[in-house]
Amino acid sequence: MKFEDKTYIMGILNVTPDSFSDGGQFVKPGDAVKQVKKMLVEGADIIDIGGESTRPGAKDVSVEEELNRVIPVIQTIRQFSDCLISIDTSKASVMREAVLAGANIINDVRALQEDNALSTAAELDVPVCLMHMQGQPRSMQNKPRYNDVVAEVKDFLQARITASLAAGIHKDNIIIDPGFGFGKTLEHNLSLFRAIDKFVATGYPLLVGVSRKSMLGKILNDAPADERIYASVVMAALAAQQGVRILRVHDVKATADAIAIVNSLK
Repeated sequence: MKFEDKTYIMGILNVTPDSFSDGGQFVKPGDAVKQVKKMLVEGADIIDIGGESTRPGAKDVSVEEELNRVIPVIQTIRQFSDCLISIDTSKASVMREAVLAGANIINDVRALQEDNALSTAAELDVPVCLMHMQGQPRSMQNKPRYNDVVAEVKDFLQARITASLAAGIHKDNIIIDPGFGFGKTLEHNLSLFRAIDKFVATGYPLLVGVSRKSMLGKILNDAPADERIYASVVMAALAAQQGVRILRVHDVKATADAIAIVNSLK
């Protein structure tokens, strides 16, 4: 799949009880579908559906539980919309079932490092987002360390690109994500954001997800997640200005308005 030269807005739909910002809000399929319709009206280009929280300290979820959470939602969306759907998972079997149900994109915080993930993604032949994470969700924020965070994240992503290409994944199907907040301190996150141009320069579409994250809370004197909306939109606009192709966000309408301003100034 070739992404157009535009900024895509990826609306977040967590069908989980424990995600950091919206956990529990969209567990019921009816509530999830209502939120999807709202995000599409507000300007979402992609709906990113996740059935397992990856917040710090999150518990593991079984394959069966994850499938039970995401597949009915994907199937229901396909009854009324042909929008792009992304499945946020690291499990090969969930990737397969989600794509069979109608998902178009795989969004993997573990960058296809789990069992059979590489071969499954290659076989499914859909775009896949490779994200950097230091450690695992349960422990990733326990004093993360880097000698050079930008160089190390770039090297990791390049290694996963190489592995993906070797597994038969087409170059046009690769998206990269530096993984803001995944095993990184505030300073690490800010260093990565300042280096967005270096990731854009790789030529692979860049996905950025900073929406409502704790890095913004720290900048805003420990503001809770629901008070980080304005900061999230500012970061999204700054990212779009630098050529980020996909913005993963909770607040679709506010982000879409900001991107319209950015586009008008280009």
